[in-house]
Amino acid sequence: MADEPLELPIDGVLDLHTFQPRDVKDLVPDYLAACQLRGIFRVRIIHGKGIGNLRRTVHSLLEKNPTVVSYNLDHPQFGGWGATLVQLRKPAA
Repeated sequence: MADEPLELPIDGVLDLHTFQPRDVKDLVPDYLAACQLRGIFRVRIIHGKGIGNLRRTVHSLLEKNPTVVSYNLDHPQFGGWGATLVQLRKPAA
């Protein structure tokens, strides 16, 4: 069924190609929170190159997320401006 929730592996790599753009605003923060809970503090978000709308949306979400320490575009050899690397805050010990 199309409305059933998709079981997403929490492995530090989120490929947005399989999602509708309208889902991204909830998906990205939820995925980052799930990674943080599992001790994954470096996350790669694949948004594709296209015309940049999805990248801008992702970066806007990252700017507002208090668990994000930093983010930058991936190395050109590994996706360049088609993917963003995110560093998450580690919980206080």
